Formats: sequence, C-alpha cells, structure tokens
Amino acid sequence: MTQDSETRDARLFNFEEGEVILIDKPLDWTSFDTVNFIRSLVNRCYGIRKLKVGHAGTLDPLATGLLILCTGKMTKQIDAYQAQVKTYTGTILLGQTTPTFDLESEPDAFYPTEGITPEQMEAARQQFIGDLKQYPPKYSAIKIKGKRAFDYARSDEEIELKARDVHIDDFKLNLDRFPELDFEVTCSKGTYIRSLANDFGKALGNGACLTTLRRTRIGDFRVEDAWPLEKLRQYIVDTGDAFKEWKKSQMEKEQKQG
Repeated sequence: MTQDSETRDARLFNFEEGEVILIDKPLDWTSFDTVNFIRSLVNRCYGIRKLKVGHAGTLDPLATGLLILCTGKMTKQIDAYQAQVKTYTGTILLGQTTPTFDLESEPDAFYPTEGITPEQMEAARQQFIGDLKQYPPKYSAIKIKGKRAFDYARSDEEIELKARDVHIDDFKLNLDRFPELDFEVTCSKGTYIRSLANDFGKALGNGACLTTLRRTRIGDFRVEDAWPLEKLRQYIVDTGDAFKEWKKSQMEKEQKQG
C-alpha cells in the first residue's frame, strides 16, 4: 500500500492477509534493519506475533529510496517484484577508487582527471548499455560456498567472483559537476550500480566510485508513492488499537456463530 492510498482510505493494514508496502528507505539503514523494524512494530502495536515479512530487492546501507516490503500471503509475490526493472539515480566520482566501490571504505587509489574529455565519457557510457557481463563487488552479500562475499573480503580471504548476466536499458550522465557525474540508470535485477561505477572508471583508464545512490522505481512502483519510514511507524502505532478492537469483534462474532 502506498502512502497516498493509505492516507486517502484511512483503513487498517491487514498484515496477516498480506500487504505490499512501499517504503522510502533512509540512509544508513540496511534492508534487513527495515524488515526487522516493521516486524517488531507490528508485533507490538497490532499484536501479531508470528508474521512473515520480506523485501523485494536489497538496498545497500548508503543507498536510499524505494524498498518494497511484503507481509503475510503477499510474500509469495516477492520473486515477481524482484524480477522487475529498476531505476536508480546517484553520483559517480571520477579520480579515486575504494575497496567497496562506494564511500563505505576509504580511498585506496587516486587518479588525475584533467585529461578526461566529454567525448571519452560518452564513448565509455555507451559500453554499458545492453547485455553485459558484470562482476559483483567483493564486498557484497552474494553467497559463495555458503558464505557471504563480504565475509571473505573482511577476513582478507581470496575468492573467485563469477561474472553475471545483467542488462542496462539506459544510462544517462550529466557532466555539469565533473568530476562528479550525476546519473540515472534503468537496469535488470542483479545489476550492481557500485560495479557499474567502478567499471566506468576503468573504461576511462581512470578510477571511479559511487558517492550517492537512490532507487526511484521498481516496475510500476515509484518512490514518490512510498512511505517515509517515520510516517509509516506513526501510522502503525496510531492504528494498532483500532486493529485490536476489530480483531476482538471478529472473534466474538465467530464465537456467537459457533
């Protein structure tokens, strides 16, 4: 349920039957943090102790934007939502690299950017449209032999990451703030925007890392229709007592009918 429709209809969430909730994930929250937060909040305010809650596509802690949460029976739709095309906006910084391909780690190399021309950036951009083989970051949640890739990376263990098939429908660049490049990317499931930033730097014979990232769309779902997390929290708190009263009346009806 979107923020707009929830406000308009002012109805109670039916978490057990199933809800699709659009959330604008805040900075520094993991997707797992958000799922746990909502599950715990529903438990406390709606009195639902065992509730299935899942998300349809991870966002890194340093990314913000659209996160789809599914509850109850709607968790069966997660795979379908995950498979949909996604759109991101953000900023790539030329002239430096980091081990994580973003600002979660300190720079490990610096490069001069004075000689890079708009024509070179356009030629590099075109290399990243269409079907691609992309290597995920070593600091990622991909499982290798039952262990997350970032666990190997943090313990300095060597791992072999396999390239994955991804598709980029569109990759727009704004060069006005060079060497910071604002972008919009529309891409398939499984595309790592951090890897795209790193690979773009390599294509220029330079270095690059991701400095900001925001997911704005998943299929037909838009971040403009998503709940800010604090507003969603307050709404669940405010409607909890009403839900418990409704649940009580339903049980009393069933007892009378029985």
